[in-house]
Amino acid sequence: MFDRLRSDIQCILDRDPAARSAWEVVTCYPGLHAVVLHRLAHACWQRGFKWLGRFISHIARWLTGIEIHPGAVLGERVFFDHAMGVVVGETAEIGDGCTIYQGVTLGGTSLYKGAKRHPTLGRDVVVSAGAKVLGGFTVGDGAKIGSNAVVIKPVPAGATAVGIPARIIPSRNGASADATPERKFSAYGVTQEDDPVSQAMKGLIDNAASQEHQIALLWQAIEALSQGRRGGDCVPQDAALEESFAAAKLNDLVGK
Repeated sequence: MFDRLRSDIQCILDRDPAARSAWEVVTCYPGLHAVVLHRLAHACWQRGFKWLGRFISHIARWLTGIEIHPGAVLGERVFFDHAMGVVVGETAEIGDGCTIYQGVTLGGTSLYKGAKRHPTLGRDVVVSAGAKVLGGFTVGDGAKIGSNAVVIKPVPAGATAVGIPARIIPSRNGASADATPERKFSAYGVTQEDDPVSQAMKGLIDNAASQEHQIALLWQAIEALSQGRRGGDCVPQDAALEESFAAAKLNDLVGK
């Protein structure tokens, strides 16, 4: 029990730069208090003391602002960061090393009792502030859910989900979608590069710039050929011999 508590404290020290000491974490972090009280409530729930489990979870909600149903399953090193207003449903499962921010709902869309109604989070998943993950599907290991996203379908391992309804950004070479060699953990789940609309706009801008470059090269080649023939220049006056497409400026506008 104490080894698990030390692990919970250490994971907070590792992920929150505002945490200055283990004593501060033990006394001032409601996310840790919610996890400890949930373990007690969950133990009661598994042993058939349903009302007692619900009552402990109710007290935990009142003390911490975090509502975790006693039937939910939490793994090791789960960190509820800030986490005011978090709701975790009865059949939800949260894997080892997950980080969940304030205002998150792991909710269900079915009214059938006994069914798997709430999501399963794999290992090291980050669910950012205000996100709603709704349904009995799986969010894969290392996935990230962006702020205020509404996720209603499975998220592959390492992918990032953003938007309403959530759009999926696949992982990069097996790593998380926003992982970099310098930084493996991204606070609040997403980086500037994790907007699929922005990425699509950048792709269109780059494609348009490439096409203009190719057209300019073609006109330059035609001009060179026509000058070597009798009959004069056959290149129209309005032909774009030089590139004028402001790709860099447009990329700056969409957040590159």
